[in-house]
Amino acid sequence: EQRVAHRDLQPGVRHRPDARVGAEDERARAHARHQIARVVLDLALRREFDYQIPEALAHRVEVGARVRVPFGAGSRLGVVVSLAATSEHASLKSIEKVIGEQSLLTRNVLELARWMAGYYCCSVEAALKSVLPEAVRKEEAQWRERLYAYALPPERDGGPALTTRQQAVWNILEEWRELPLQELVRLGETTAETVRKLEDKGYLILAPRREERDPYAHERFLPTTPLVLNAEQASALEAIRGAMGPSEAPAAGSGAESSRTFLLHGVTGSGKTEIYLQALELALAQGRGGIVLVPEISLTPQTVERFKARFSSGPNRTLVAVLHSQLSAGERHDEWHKIRQGRARIAIGARSAVFAPVDPLGVIIVDEEHESSYKQEEAPRYHARDVAVVRGQREGATVILGSATPSLESYFNAKRDKYRLLELRHRVTDTRLPVVRIVDLRLERRPERGGGPSIFSVPLREAIQQRLERSEQTILFLNRRGFSSSLQCESCGYVAGCPHCSVSLTFHRRAQEIRCHICGHAAAVPGQCPQCANPRIRYSGLGTERVEDALHALFPKARVSRMDTDTLKRKEDYRRVLTEFRTGRIDVLVGTQMIAKGLHFPNVTLVGIIHADLALHLPDFRAGERTFQLLTQVSGRAGRGDVEGEVFVQTFTPFHPAIQFARRHDYEGFYDQEMEFRQQLRYPPLARVALLTLKGRNDDKVKFAAEHLARTLSDRLSGWKDLILAGPAPAPLARAEAFYRHQILLRTRAMARLSQELAAVEGELTLPEDVKLGIDVDPVDLS
Repeated sequence: EQRVAHRDLQPGVRHRPDARVGAEDERARAHARHQIARVVLDLALRREFDYQIPEALAHRVEVGARVRVPFGAGSRLGVVVSLAATSEHASLKSIEKVIGEQSLLTRNVLELARWMAGYYCCSVEAALKSVLPEAVRKEEAQWRERLYAYALPPERDGGPALTTRQQAVWNILEEWRELPLQELVRLGETTAETVRKLEDKGYLILAPRREERDPYAHERFLPTTPLVLNAEQASALEAIRGAMGPSEAPAAGSGAESSRTFLLHGVTGSGKTEIYLQALELALAQGRGGIVLVPEISLTPQTVERFKARFSSGPNRTLVAVLHSQLSAGERHDEWHKIRQGRARIAIGARSAVFAPVDPLGVIIVDEEHESSYKQEEAPRYHARDVAVVRGQREGATVILGSATPSLESYFNAKRDKYRLLELRHRVTDTRLPVVRIVDLRLERRPERGGGPSIFSVPLREAIQQRLERSEQTILFLNRRGFSSSLQCESCGYVAGCPHCSVSLTFHRRAQEIRCHICGHAAAVPGQCPQCANPRIRYSGLGTERVEDALHALFPKARVSRMDTDTLKRKEDYRRVLTEFRTGRIDVLVGTQMIAKGLHFPNVTLVGIIHADLALHLPDFRAGERTFQLLTQVSGRAGRGDVEGEVFVQTFTPFHPAIQFARRHDYEGFYDQEMEFRQQLRYPPLARVALLTLKGRNDDKVKFAAEHLARTLSDRLSGWKDLILAGPAPAPLARAEAFYRHQILLRTRAMARLSQELAAVEGELTLPEDVKLGIDVDPVDLS
């Protein structure tokens, strides 16, 4: 009996027998009515299959359950999407196995997956794969168990005699009462065999015990309490509190859904995170949970720490679960199940955390809602921000979209009262926004060398020197890694290009290789021009590696560190560098966009943007918007302490509107100017866009298929006045990973209807076997 009792122990699991019994009774009643399960398999067949529910599994089969079923000559995994009393098929096979202790999908998330499949033109199977993490979806995914030794109460008359070594081991276990077998063996300087002999003599028992893989198990978070809000914050929170009323989902068309979606537009440092924290507290007080979405590059230890410190201290340590790509498969499995079991009430993570099985759901927070990383690049190509809004509407949850530089789509929705606009115009500490100085690189050329400008303009170089003398910190931003962006022959003009993509290869000096940042192709640096044998090959352009080297040369005593994907190979590297920067062991931090947001360091008084034009002239209608957002976000890292911040923006186009409005921190001015341009060409947010990309190994085949598809669409949609069809044309990135690419762009105000039409065309379309079609609804990248 003792052995069984210990085997059932699961530390941290709250057993709720009454609720469990109630759920089992409900399942039994459902089975009495429904004996057929409709299953979607892990195959893109776009069909549901009927299976008989065997009596032995009746109490475990429910909507959302993961099951193994016979299919063809073998068996497949699938998800139960509905239950039925009858089937149109006379003879049905039976479900073989139910995976897991409970259903993996809630009904709400299952219905959300169905909506995604329809809107984003993908199969329900593909949508379900996005909703369920692979670490949870796999049949073999299990909790980790370790063998524990548990001390038993000593017998009254004393137990069997022990050897000296056995007595020493027993003394240790008697003191600790329970220990992992491996730990007991280590402390007792003995073997597992000795411990097993103690079990045979009745002094202890050995039993497996579930151990959760907590990525933050060794972290200690100092508890924090809610801060006193200023007038702007208090007003915003009060509006959110008013919306977080009844938990029932609003009726469709009631208008209530719009009042529960907020756009929190606050300047950098205005205290948006504290509003998030207090909104989560409101949800918890109502017995509901919350989801916090953060861009992957902003999911820093500093960000996680703020939420863990507020909600996961003391006895409620597992109240917050974290989901992101840097977790191991086991950690992701355990964190996800904490949420599904209701032990973690708050989920914080990157894009896919929008599907976290928080139930009931009270609030969804999307921080930096303008970030393009919320868009999934493979099917289903969903946008987590938009999915969050739809999920909030369906589940009666409040949705808070926060940003210092909102996307034009979200701000447009707020202007039309589809969302409620909340504004924070001042920094929470009453510090002033940093002074932004524009440096015209056209005037910084070096006539003595006859070349272009140096990496650091004279004003920026002097500003860095001043910060070093005052023991203040500097951040230098360049959104391009590597040493040089290309290798070019001065004699014949040859440029080292990727054999698989239509881009040049980037030179990485430390690795002594040239590398493609699209497909990863790498090669040794040529000693001479492969085309004309000229030994003089010039390195053109610059990256963060070159900036770091230049800093060491100019300021040899400065402590410089670099943050990009080349330097951060392990998941603890990010935390280590930020800790060193926070504690003042780094004077100058150089990095790509991963340092542009989510960082709060009061001693940073200078930000230098090395080259502000990198994304400004790309063939994308969002180029100006992205540049404005990035400049504003990076600038916001400066002046968060007592000393006023200063920002230097180095650019060849100083009078571009995106740069000038960013200099003045004028979002409304940029919005008005940019909307005039969007209005003329009917680009989002004044219309919606669908991007169709065809790719294949043979350029002629792809071009022919694209022209055929364009004719098919033109004929099918010829009477549609609210539709603009552009293309086909070669994609801006005409070749990627050895695939040639052609595109068709569709613009309309009725995207739901267009999605249905595109899904129908895709189902009827016959393409060459080696040509693939990708449909991207609401794309954020047109390359």
